[in-house]
Amino acid sequence: MMTGRDMARLTLAAASLAMLGGCAAATQKTPDGTAVAPEKAKVAEFHPTYLGIDTILMDNDMVDFRVAMKGARSGPDVLDYARCAAAQYALIRGAGYARQVRTNVTDKRGVMRADAVYLISAELPPGTKTIDAEATVRDCGKKGIPTV
Repeated sequence: MMTGRDMARLTLAAASLAMLGGCAAATQKTPDGTAVAPEKAKVAEFHPTYLGIDTILMDNDMVDFRVAMKGARSGPDVLDYARCAAAQYALIRGAGYARQVRTNVTDKRGVMRADAVYLISAELPPGTKTIDAEATVRDCGKKGIPTV
C-alpha cells in the first residue's frame, strides 16, 4: 500500500521529469485506484477559502493589508492574496504600482494570515519587490484570487 509520503515522492519525481524536457509524467492513483496525472492532482487538492482583507492606511502612500485564508498550500498562497489586495487598492487610488515593504505570515489552526505593508505609487518605485497593479489584478482574476 502506498503511503502519503510515497505519493508525495511520486508527485515530486513526476514533476521533476516533466520539467526536464517534457517527458511523460508518471500518473498517480487516488485511493479508489483511479489514475490521475500529478499536475491535475495538485490543482484538484487546492480549494482555498479566502476569509477577507483588512486595509489599514498607515500614511498617504503606505498601506497595511491583513489577509486570511484557509486551505493554503504554503506561505506563497497567502502572499499572493495580499499582493492581489495591494494591486487592486493601488488601482482604486489611481496608482499603477505597489512595492512590498514587509510581510509577516502566520499559520494558526489551519488559517494562514499575512500582514503585508506596501507603498502605493503612480510611478514605478525603486526596488525588487514592485508590482504592476493592472497586470497583477488581471493575473489574480485568472487565478480566482479575490481583491479589495
